[in-house]
Amino acid sequence: MEAQEQLANDDIDVSVVSLPSFDRFEQQSEAYKESVLPSGVTKRLGIEAGASFGWHKYVKDDGALLTIDRFGASAPGGRVLEEYGFTANNVVSIFKTM
Repeated sequence: MEAQEQLANDDIDVSVVSLPSFDRFEQQSEAYKESVLPSGVTKRLGIEAGASFGWHKYVKDDGALLTIDRFGASAPGGRVLEEYGFTANNVVSIFKTM
């Protein structure tokens, strides 16, 4: 949400969507799915503090992913996330370069 606020300060309007379950989302009607992820919106950034598996379907070719596709970091949780780039500034940077 902090990244959304930073982008809004730069007059960039973004929507934040929570997609906790691909399976549950796919069980919804096409109208609902279109209302959540409009097909006309192709600039999508998927953020997952886990593997990227499954996200490509939703971010499409014009989108980007901020995920963790490797194993082995040990530190307090907040520090690990920061090291992997899960910061508002990095999210804004990725979005602006898409």
